[in-house]
Amino acid sequence: MARSPYLPRRTGVGPMPVGHHGSYIAFIHPILLSFARTYSPSPPSPLPQQLLRLADENSKMDYVYGPGRNHLFVPGPVNIPDPVIRAMSRQNEDYRSPAVPALTKTLLEDVKKIFKTTTGTPFLFPTTGTGAWESALTNTLSPGDRIVSFSLGQFSLLWIDQQQRLNFQVDVVESDWGHGADLGALETKLSQDAAHTIKAVCIVHNETATGVTNDLHAVRKLLDAYRHPALLLVDGVSSICALDFRMDEWGVDVALTGSQKALSLPTGLGIVCASPRALEASKTAKSVRVFFDWKDYLKFYKMGTYWPYTPSIQLLYGLRAGLDLIFEEGLDNVIKRHTRLGTATRMAVEAWGLKNCTQKEENFSDTVTAVVVPPYIDSAEIVKHAWKRYNLSLGLGLNKVAGKVFRIGHLGNLNELQLLGCLSGVEMVLKDVGYPVKLGSGVAAAAAYLSNATPLIPSRI
Repeated sequence: MARSPYLPRRTGVGPMPVGHHGSYIAFIHPILLSFARTYSPSPPSPLPQQLLRLADENSKMDYVYGPGRNHLFVPGPVNIPDPVIRAMSRQNEDYRSPAVPALTKTLLEDVKKIFKTTTGTPFLFPTTGTGAWESALTNTLSPGDRIVSFSLGQFSLLWIDQQQRLNFQVDVVESDWGHGADLGALETKLSQDAAHTIKAVCIVHNETATGVTNDLHAVRKLLDAYRHPALLLVDGVSSICALDFRMDEWGVDVALTGSQKALSLPTGLGIVCASPRALEASKTAKSVRVFFDWKDYLKFYKMGTYWPYTPSIQLLYGLRAGLDLIFEEGLDNVIKRHTRLGTATRMAVEAWGLKNCTQKEENFSDTVTAVVVPPYIDSAEIVKHAWKRYNLSLGLGLNKVAGKVFRIGHLGNLNELQLLGCLSGVEMVLKDVGYPVKLGSGVAAAAAYLSNATPLIPSRI
């Protein structure tokens, strides 16, 4: 059967080209290629020539089909469970109808459970973690406020950049990448701040670039020891719903996460939870905010309609399905599963003779492992080769560790056999790029551990 000239040979949209017509090209370029080549072999005007050229350039970066499933093992976005995909496959709805507020009410009640709070107030923003950062900062602080923020990887670095651009006075506490937050430096600052000029302490719970998890309870104990009133603001983007997180018990004032991480949804929801102290601080905070203003949400909460602007109906139903899956497994069981997957991954890395970027065991992350490669190997080539040959997606090394580490994400709706498939793929890639790995060594180490540590699936007992 002859192929229709209206059908593109590839599907998907690659990165948007730069230029006056860029957004248009990014949307229509697959159809444009087929149409232009079929019906306009010699375009009469400059515009079609430009469109064709840009479409050709863009097609080179288009998604390319590979047999089977893509093995997605970056530390977010993660695999989306089939029940979540089915839940999101629905038409738009009127968000002012009785159905959507009723759905939203249950979501707000249940989201509090993943933060382990009974007193916090959650907000569901149509944004990413970056937007959630901004919401946490601008609703609780005023320009010029002094804050302490820990720099220990790419994402803590980006949050600090945002803090500075929002005109806060940021005391940056530096740590070498691969190390945890320097709590000794924090203690020194608290001990010297009798006037309580520090208004907030900002920390990334789980630094995704290096696979470092920080001790939030220790931060809270320091604040309490010095009876310091600074707010504790926590980025839990790659930790909440995967690592142990206790908002109320640890005295976290604002916590935030993103839908594309352990919740296993598409990107698009920034979820923020504010303590009563944070809500009180928002009443006097003078930072400019509009889209992320908690006050607007609280007004609509009281009205019972919940939304100051149009939400993504599909993401709300996806969140409902995702939370149901987490609660069916049990949040504590989800956390234990991530502990198993993180432990198994580290055992595989050790069996390969490679090192973990994280320097101390107490900081090992159970959602991502950053693997240090020998100096003669560019880790970016490992990531590229994995995708090109085995349809395996691994995380790149970022910024200071670019070319030095690759990252294995093991978070979200993921099980032991999926992880073993990833580890097998990594071994083949390592061998391909010239590292003397013994095939099966890491898989054997991980499998030996998992065969003893993996319990029966609770719903099938």
